[in-house]
Amino acid sequence: MHSPDTLGAGRPTSRDVARAAGVSQATVSLVLGDKWRGRVSEPTAAAVREAAAALGYRPNLAARNLRLGRTRTALLVVPALTNEFFARVYTGAAAVAARHGFGVVLYPSPDGVGPARDPFASARAALDGVIASSMAADALRAFGGTDLPLVMLDSDPADPGAAAHVNLDIADGMRQVTGHLRALGHRHFLHLASAVPSWTFDVRAAALTDALAGVEVTTVRAPLDVQGAFRAAERALTAPGPRPTAVVCDDDIIAAGVCKAARRLGLRVPEDLSVTGFDDLALATALEPELTTVSLPAERIGERGMAALLAVLDGREPERGDLPVTLTVRGSSGPPPGR
Repeated sequence: MHSPDTLGAGRPTSRDVARAAGVSQATVSLVLGDKWRGRVSEPTAAAVREAAAALGYRPNLAARNLRLGRTRTALLVVPALTNEFFARVYTGAAAVAARHGFGVVLYPSPDGVGPARDPFASARAALDGVIASSMAADALRAFGGTDLPLVMLDSDPADPGAAAHVNLDIADGMRQVTGHLRALGHRHFLHLASAVPSWTFDVRAAALTDALAGVEVTTVRAPLDVQGAFRAAERALTAPGPRPTAVVCDDDIIAAGVCKAARRLGLRVPEDLSVTGFDDLALATALEPELTTVSLPAERIGERGMAALLAVLDGREPERGDLPVTLTVRGSSGPPPGR
């Protein structure tokens, strides 16, 4: 193999890589375009990759995209980056994208929650497809009428507008929470539900209602922030009538607000009040006691979403089946008072 300094000066080209590896430019294109299997031997492919790495070769993406009619770029639409969950979704999507020579452009809502503003007007021509959270679904109205494939995350599988859906078994997560609390002996529940309109929160509410049929449940909606949840919980816990012994929260951020309200009211968690969350953010173990919550595999959602988009672009069937979730029991849940 030739040494890099025997080759021409300036930015290395595919011709330089071919010469260094002792192969044709066509072989270089096959290997670096990940289309070599069945056409090029493994040792030859390894030699091409080694030569490219040694030379610091980077393919001319603009020229390749003109040839392929593809930009190899996906848009990930999420409601907020202030929420660790969506940052982890991006991490998973970007990891799979990188292995396939794709980039991921992140588009969060400027308002932090709810629908993002239209990102498509200027970017539409530079995208191969879109991956979007159901919590940012309204942003995709501008997407209608284009031929860009759409993969929806944590969204209604009956929605016909998407080429693929990647979902968590959210209902099972809520069943695990309620089963845990009922086994501890709780019979008086407060559901602090997210005020953000979204299919995923609707599923949580429906699953909780089914699981707690015949049991006393009060539902109060709360903003998806600690202070808003604190105020909603404080009002609910001081309302007339018997106080609930367990608070089921749609999100760890809401649960943090409940724990804050409990302290302010002189209630001990879990001796006087059990509190559960959903997501298993880093916040869950920052609280004292640590939060019992449903762990959601956020990176896996991003990975599966990007894999589904790649499958659609290649004309393949995306992987099916909901991703499982797991209840993580910590110190914030215990038997009700008197048990």
